[in-house]
Amino acid sequence: MMQTETSTPIIKQRSTRKWKRWGIHLFPIPALLIFSIFIVYPLIAALSYSFYDWNGISRGAFVGLKNFKDLFTLQPFSGMFWNAAQHNVLYFVVQMIVQNGIAFLLAFIIYKKIKGAEFLKIAYFLPRLLSVIVVGFLWKLILNPNFGALNVLLGKFGLENLQKAWLGDPKTALMAIILVNCWFGIGFALLIFLAGLQNIPKELLEAATLDGANGPKMLTKIILPLMVPSIMIMTVLTFIQSFEAFELVYAMQGSQGEPYFSTDTLAVFFYRLAFGGGAGDSTAVGLGSALAVVLFLFIATCTALLLKLMQKKQVEM
Repeated sequence: MMQTETSTPIIKQRSTRKWKRWGIHLFPIPALLIFSIFIVYPLIAALSYSFYDWNGISRGAFVGLKNFKDLFTLQPFSGMFWNAAQHNVLYFVVQMIVQNGIAFLLAFIIYKKIKGAEFLKIAYFLPRLLSVIVVGFLWKLILNPNFGALNVLLGKFGLENLQKAWLGDPKTALMAIILVNCWFGIGFALLIFLAGLQNIPKELLEAATLDGANGPKMLTKIILPLMVPSIMIMTVLTFIQSFEAFELVYAMQGSQGEPYFSTDTLAVFFYRLAFGGGAGDSTAVGLGSALAVVLFLFIATCTALLLKLMQKKQVEM
């Protein structure tokens, strides 16, 4: 009788522990459902749609890889594709040099604990708190050729010859959008680099100083090699953001890549194909889906390679 009374609480404790152990696995289910509905299903649907011909929003006959072939060979789609791809590459290169370069310098200055460093961190991160759409519309007003603040300031300083229709000139429109994106992203990159700098052991820097490593030598020989993980993280994030560039371009120039497709990106081109009718072709949904699949595979493959390179660098260190 005593054994039965003693064993009952033990059995209850075991069942409670077992329920808790299995209950933990229930918590990710809502997140998995959201991820499946908004990420996995659209990817699978896009892959499926890319193998069919389309009449408006009605699915037509199965065409296999024809949409992929047309995307790379059929005009005007192939021309627009390569034009947009070049703009994405430029997007990435300029962001790496301007955005991440300035962010690293600012992070290094703040790391040196100059006066007002905390205020600078907040000030540089503030633009990141704004919506991308809001940032786009604000800068569209600033760059307006008639009453925009930039042209007005240039006029005040007697630099009328530098005044331009910044978003209306094919030579300056894309670069203007990229530089706005750099301004918007500097704060986030600064925090990543600053975190990397603060993780460098101070004992190592002190030892390097005793060995005679000062100034540029300290930066190039000690700090930069130890910053490789942070630099690689920002490279991956910048790459993904550059090849997914859509919101800012859309807010500042719409979905037509104006002027004369000089601000087109692959994401904007996809939007125009899938939802804007493309060039009026009946297979626009199929072509848009094919482009979405190509873009996803390209970003995923390059990101995986960059992450593999980052792991290799960390092991070597």
